[in-house]
Amino acid sequence: MPRSKLFEPITLGGLTLDNRIVIAPMCQYSAEDGHMTDWHLMHLGHLSHSGAGILTIEATAVLPEGRITYGDVGLWDDATEEAMRRVLDGVRRYSAMPIAVQLAHAGRKASCETPWNGGAQIAPDKANGWQTVAPSALPFGAQDVPPNELDRAGMDRIRDAFAEAARRAARLGIDAVQLHAAHGYLLHAFLSPLSNQRTDAYGGSVENRMRFPLEVFDAVRAAFPAERPVTVRVSATDWVDGGLDIDGTIAFAQALEARGCAAIHVSSGGLDAGQQIPVGPNYQVPLARAVRGAVAIPVVAVGLITEPQQAEAIVATGDADMIALARTITYDSRWPWHAAAALQAEVTVPPQYLRSQPSNLKDLFRKP
Repeated sequence: MPRSKLFEPITLGGLTLDNRIVIAPMCQYSAEDGHMTDWHLMHLGHLSHSGAGILTIEATAVLPEGRITYGDVGLWDDATEEAMRRVLDGVRRYSAMPIAVQLAHAGRKASCETPWNGGAQIAPDKANGWQTVAPSALPFGAQDVPPNELDRAGMDRIRDAFAEAARRAARLGIDAVQLHAAHGYLLHAFLSPLSNQRTDAYGGSVENRMRFPLEVFDAVRAAFPAERPVTVRVSATDWVDGGLDIDGTIAFAQALEARGCAAIHVSSGGLDAGQQIPVGPNYQVPLARAVRGAVAIPVVAVGLITEPQQAEAIVATGDADMIALARTITYDSRWPWHAAAALQAEVTVPPQYLRSQPSNLKDLFRKP
């Protein structure tokens, strides 16, 4: 059997990963006032022994009002930094897996209930609610309170908060930062003509609409150590006529590459309730392929990737350089072990687990 491409190392900036499997950020809605809890220690500690190439901390708000819900993790002050440090210290005690953090601002999709309590937006005058902000005063849902349109001072505050969170991530020893510019959150809302109807230098043409996200990227790149990668997650299309499309995303990706972005993580949708998404296995892979054909930096594909041979084909055929798993690895946290077995590769496991290797797969496990 040919050597697995999925399990070949890859380098992002100055960071080399053992394989091409990314654990995507997955919101847990279990923080307390932005502070990570023991849930995060268990959740991230569990995934840190999965054998993936890198583990990404869930969407982490750079300001309290940038949270999707009141249960979101934050990294905006010394207390939230210390809470994250405690969790990271616990994970690193037993795992050497590289750790990234996704820095985010939810924009007009902030101030919501937790998913298991319905997920609806909470009004600013209700408990656990606050006023949202966006590029334009257009609500996400008809029932939502319209966001305040950001002025220059508000944009500067958010840009600086992203940079400060990146400095805190650097102090925590986090290996990589991912900027969240997807799924209808603030940076994506600037990119899409559906949510950005400004008439100043930050609205109109694609060059104008990507101006603020690029300012944020530049600020984060300058604040985070040069040898550690900064990547960006994008929604390549809104799946709505007149919305952000693949051409606009390619222009954004090329501008990011020119500024030192280390990789582009290609997702889609999340901006407009009218989206028509053709959900099925590999449904977003053509989007990743299109971006990969336009840039020289690594591209990550995500979305209903569930089988080892499926993931191998995506990487081996050049559709993407890496694949990301979210629900798949939540359901099966040993997915990389099983993929390595299926593809006749090997995976790093804790020494405490070496004896679990099946007798017919004696070359599957390697020590850290």
